[in-house]
Amino acid sequence: MAKSESLSEVHQSVATDKRKGWRRILSFIGPAYLISVGYMDPGNWATDLAGGSKFGYQLIWVLLMSNLIALLLQSLSARLGIVRGLDLAQASKHAYPRWANIPLFGLAQTAIIACDLAEIIGMAIGLQLLFGLPLIWGISITIFDTILLLFLLNKGMRAMEGFIVSMVFIVGISFLVEMFIVEPSLKEVAKGFEPSLLSGDALYIAIGIIGATVMPHNLYLHSSLVQTRKIERTNKGIKEAIKFNLIDTTVALNLAFFVNAAILILAAAAFYKNGLHEVAEIQDAHKLLSNIFGKVAPALFAIALIAAGQSSTVTGTLAGQIIMEGHINLRIQPWLRRLITRLLAIIPAFFTILHYGDDALGGLLVLSQVVLSLQLGFAIIPLIHFTSDKKLMKDFAIKLWVKILAWASAFGIIALNVKLVIEEISGWTKEANSWWIYVIIFPAVILIVLLLLYVFFHPLIDKRNMHRQMVPHGNALDIGKIEKVTYERIGIAVDFSKNDRNTIRHALIQGGKDAHYYLIHVVETAAARYHGDVVMDHETQSDGENLEKYRINLADLGYDSTAFIGFGATAKAIAKISNTNQLELLVMGAHGHKGLKDLIFGTTVDSVRHKVDMPVLIIR
Repeated sequence: MAKSESLSEVHQSVATDKRKGWRRILSFIGPAYLISVGYMDPGNWATDLAGGSKFGYQLIWVLLMSNLIALLLQSLSARLGIVRGLDLAQASKHAYPRWANIPLFGLAQTAIIACDLAEIIGMAIGLQLLFGLPLIWGISITIFDTILLLFLLNKGMRAMEGFIVSMVFIVGISFLVEMFIVEPSLKEVAKGFEPSLLSGDALYIAIGIIGATVMPHNLYLHSSLVQTRKIERTNKGIKEAIKFNLIDTTVALNLAFFVNAAILILAAAAFYKNGLHEVAEIQDAHKLLSNIFGKVAPALFAIALIAAGQSSTVTGTLAGQIIMEGHINLRIQPWLRRLITRLLAIIPAFFTILHYGDDALGGLLVLSQVVLSLQLGFAIIPLIHFTSDKKLMKDFAIKLWVKILAWASAFGIIALNVKLVIEEISGWTKEANSWWIYVIIFPAVILIVLLLLYVFFHPLIDKRNMHRQMVPHGNALDIGKIEKVTYERIGIAVDFSKNDRNTIRHALIQGGKDAHYYLIHVVETAAARYHGDVVMDHETQSDGENLEKYRINLADLGYDSTAFIGFGATAKAIAKISNTNQLELLVMGAHGHKGLKDLIFGTTVDSVRHKVDMPVLIIR
């Protein structure tokens, strides 16, 4: 199957070749900032607040380690996208059989839902803290983020990046001011960079920090976003793109580290030092900041939280598009795909509030980050395999020392996850009524471990599908002898707009005077939808007369035609008339709508195309 571009709406939409000097470098800056917001989203806030309030500055070294691992893995992700022109999901589709790609898609989608869940909760909490809006209403409002994303994509990649950078700037400035307010001990902060052994709650929060920092969906996203830059496909052009994207990634992720460290230091200085060790809730942090520092710090805290949630949700839903199209080659309307991703995250948030109350959201936030960490292996292992392969990456395969560091990071994260799972399951088995662990949890864990082993060993053992990976865009076919295609039964969909003349003209060119033409118009009034072909309202009569005028006009020009009026849903009626009359070609006019109009009106052509099995010629 031929491969479609990753994020086709904005693929290669940012030119880099027409700029010189520092302007050329700036043309590459942007993708990593979209990635960096995932490293400072509300999920990070929850884990950083929990870590700082419970253990003081002790876990800063975990943040630093996570950031260094993230920098390494994101640079590999960018390299994959630049060199091979594939995102991580597409590369996985070509490397692994379809049966393996389905659970890989399911796990990646689960990670994105967990990530989106964090953004939803963060936004809702931020709105409540600033405006007193109930959490249930705040969560409902986040559905409309899908419209914001659609608007930004229509405006182009640079507009989206500008929006994200402005949100990141708001978060950074807010915490910079708060750092001056809390006045942390620099000596104790420096001591926090010393590694220490972790167990129990410290291990759980540390893994949450890793999951919140090294996010699997960001690896999919980065490999796609770098392809929005139009580069020279030469060794020199690719090398330059890798270098500039490494600069972009280093600056953006260090900014993210600063924000995360600021949150943890804020929690340690404000709460741990005052004996408040159980501040895992964002709302508690806001309330305590009010008591300790007055009104400025908590207001900045809430504003930064909203900015972080708003920017992170954009990148999370983009990642949802990438894994859906990459792993299982499923393309649906962009707004629908983003709405589905958002609803899948909103449902557990609604359930948690209704069943357990508002206070349970903090725990759900930390849990969502642990879920992200548990999914990391399924993204990291294929990424290292793909970027290490000299046959696929040629001169741009990663060096041995990079490969060692990458595998060490991967195995370190997986080992921590295994330890966490064993500890958690051991705790659950001690409960009185734990039958569900043996029926549901154990089989699920065994299947996930087997899949992880398969993902690791398959590229090493099975070299038979190398040709599939070498030619990701599909093989060129022998076109053979070209014979003239003659259409005898041609349908023409008309709507009595100024587009009709062009649509009819193109249809007549296809069939000439030897074909028979079927003029199709659909009446969409409420009466027509309810009564169907027995309706005789004014619009139906008027449309019938107009259609007859077209038929007489064509007859005067020497073309045979028949008029057909459909009723009700446009796409369904056109398809029914076309299929009933066994048409060989359908010619339709496409509306040139943009933005919201395209969302409402621009789906008829797509709907018809899926309901008929004949060629459809779309005229603009």
